[in-house]
Amino acid sequence: RKLKVTELNRLTPEAFKESKKIPLIVVLDHIRSLNNVGSVFRTSDAFRVEAIYLCGITLALRTALGAEETVDWEYFKDTPEAVDKLRQEGYTVCAVEQAEGSVMLDNLQLDKTKKYAIVMGNEVKGVQQNVVDNCDICIEIPQYGTKHSLNVSVTTGM
Repeated sequence: RKLKVTELNRLTPEAFKESKKIPLIVVLDHIRSLNNVGSVFRTSDAFRVEAIYLCGITLALRTALGAEETVDWEYFKDTPEAVDKLRQEGYTVCAVEQAEGSVMLDNLQLDKTKKYAIVMGNEVKGVQQNVVDNCDICIEIPQYGTKHSLNVSVTTGM
């Protein structure tokens, strides 16, 4: 039988705020769809992501069934400003993008002693080139069909 919501023993919003998070920050680079933003918030809540940085046109409105109230987030007018802050704080910043020299996701080796940030790009244009230029690495998701990209919220979940 399916479990009832009351049987899932999820954290309260207060307990979530106090819980240990994974050392990962998701950076949304000019994401225009509120549905995508909401999905990223819900996924970040599910995996206890440290924070989300909303950049440019990306908005955090009530699209995530309350996850925008549990997951820490910060707004930056420009994505390069967010990347600079992350690098100064010791994060390894990874653009999720198809680029020269990118590392395929299935070959990615992470150092468990480091903190990471992933930059997710606009639904049409991807991660801005000036942002890619300032990232430590690019991660690419292998695709074997005819399409050249995946939905940004699906990609973030992966």
